[in-house]
Amino acid sequence: MSDAVLKIGMPAGSLADPNRGGNLIKLLEQAGFKIAGYDTGGPSRFTTVNYLYGWDGRPQEFATQLAIGELDVAIAGDDWIRERVLELRYEYGREVELRRVLSLKRGSVRLVGIIRPDKEYDGVRGFLIELAGRKSLITAVAEMPYLALDWIQGRLKEAGLLDRFARFSVQKYSTPPKIDSGVLIFETWGKTEAKVRNGGADVGLEITQSGSAIKNYGLRIIDEVMDSGTSIWANPRIREQPEKYELLRMFLLNLYGATNAENKVLLLFNVAVSRAPAVEKYLADNNLYADEPSRISGKGYTEYSIEVDTASAKLPLARVRFQLAELGARGIDTVPLTSSIPDAGVIEGW
Repeated sequence: MSDAVLKIGMPAGSLADPNRGGNLIKLLEQAGFKIAGYDTGGPSRFTTVNYLYGWDGRPQEFATQLAIGELDVAIAGDDWIRERVLELRYEYGREVELRRVLSLKRGSVRLVGIIRPDKEYDGVRGFLIELAGRKSLITAVAEMPYLALDWIQGRLKEAGLLDRFARFSVQKYSTPPKIDSGVLIFETWGKTEAKVRNGGADVGLEITQSGSAIKNYGLRIIDEVMDSGTSIWANPRIREQPEKYELLRMFLLNLYGATNAENKVLLLFNVAVSRAPAVEKYLADNNLYADEPSRISGKGYTEYSIEVDTASAKLPLARVRFQLAELGARGIDTVPLTSSIPDAGVIEGW
């Protein structure tokens, strides 16, 4: 490695809490990047590598930091990155290209459109057509106002109504409207459901996991806007800096290994040579190896190692061990995995 340093946006909030948010600290450690200070408010410091620099911040700001090169890479929710990219487009007329280069398989949420269940509509298109028939100003509430604006304008375009509602304004909740026609998005600091239920807006964009709060407020989901999770984001211009790009690839490959190893264990066992064909047929029938089984052949016994998904309901770990034992496997050891990297190709293609 060179003297280059990769600047990484480290998100404040639940991900910094070792007991919440998918435990990013543990994931980084399993990837080989032990970090100090992150869970106590910063500054974050990578203790085992000197070519990674942790920049503590809010994920709401990371997209703009990536755009101007203040950060090389950032750990953030897909929704917050999209929100800032859309803000730059709508408010500043600037298009920014950022790439989602790796999902961390945690922090999954849905962004949904919600309305009061006063009437029955033919989906979101029917709702907007009915609304446009009686109003010249459509109002919405959202913690992510530009995602809400992009969603509503997109649906209006599909309904052939965008020309009538092309004007827009994004402003704080309950402030005097700056426009008298078009789409008015009120930016809120939470409790979107309460505002929609109490008539504070025609429609809301809500962030949810289970949808239970929406149901509790007696509201209806009218549209699925996007799925979001915690991911690694980068500006593709980093490819123009070979030394930093190499560091990014190293960072991604090891993080992929850590996420890929979650819910997996390594089974090690021995089988008499005479029983090996039956065991290999069982492994093949149950897709328990990739190209070929990992084995070390001896004179009388063959040693195998296979990865097993402990979260699989179709083929539980306990059943695999039992069936292998029935087929003649012995000395069956179960070893936890902290990393599993198939090959370098898993991080290519972005």
